Amino acid sequence: MPGVVVSRRTLLGGALALAGAGVVGCGGPGAGEAPVVVATGGPQGVYRRLGDALAALWAADPGVATGVLATEGSVDNVGMLVSGRARVAFCAADVAVDGAVDGARPRHPLQALARVHDDAIHVVVPAESPVRRLADLAGRRVSVGARNSGVLVIAPRLLATVGLTAERDLRAVMLGLADSVAALERDEIDAFFWSGGVPTVGVDQLAHTRPVRLLDLGEETVRLRSLYPVYDVTTVPAGTYGLTDPVSTASVRNVLLVTADMAPALAESLTRVMLEGRETLAAADPAGRVIDPRSAIGTQPVALHPGAVAAYRTSKGL
Repeated sequence: MPGVVVSRRTLLGGALALAGAGVVGCGGPGAGEAPVVVATGGPQGVYRRLGDALAALWAADPGVATGVLATEGSVDNVGMLVSGRARVAFCAADVAVDGAVDGARPRHPLQALARVHDDAIHVVVPAESPVRRLADLAGRRVSVGARNSGVLVIAPRLLATVGLTAERDLRAVMLGLADSVAALERDEIDAFFWSGGVPTVGVDQLAHTRPVRLLDLGEETVRLRSLYPVYDVTTVPAGTYGLTDPVSTASVRNVLLVTADMAPALAESLTRVMLEGRETLAAADPAGRVIDPRSAIGTQPVALHPGAVAAYRTSKGL
């Protein structure tokens, strides 16, 4: 497998490239509204599962045409949004506030409809692997995330906390979740990074065919937070993915992004329908269970769209 990792500049410059994924129509046209196309992620990730459910909810009420774009993740999704190919995008908060992406935004300021769920950073290794700490990845074959994904933003930051870089110290490749899972099953890689809800379906399916472990990142996360306060500490409970003990790791919020020029009435309607459809979202993916008015307003440091603010005021009786 090739061990080439693109530079940070190349990665973020590619955020404005249009992906080749197709749009799947889900509903009839609204009154003069352009389709509400949602930029999601790969087929085994939380973004895609929640995105499909949201598009179906929005197609029924408020009745606008909807579509879903499969993408490589958060960086890709920002590009979709500012280019106009998508009108709503799932995005990790670290990418949403990343100054290196902000060059695309003066004409397209980004705001949020909601905080959806928090991602836990996974570093997945086979259960029998001698790798016990992040520093043990030196010299090994590691997937650091798909090109234009949020994983490829967080992975180098975590590696830097133990003095490693993907380019110099790893035999690194860029693979999405599905390809990372398949490569680990075939022993083509020794580990992979992933940022996703707990449990992530793709990792859970892997654990049923090959026992795995997650590296504990508690110490690394403390160092990470001193440089990037957008991250927090979380725990993956014992029993998840067959783990025998809880694992400390980094977490990052996920938000539903829109551009500030979305009509307030539409933003309010989309947010209201999302809140009313919480049971549908929870059925689509376990991460959907945490979406409620109390947590959804917590999009900081990304500002809420005024239309979303109106929806929360109605929902909470403020």
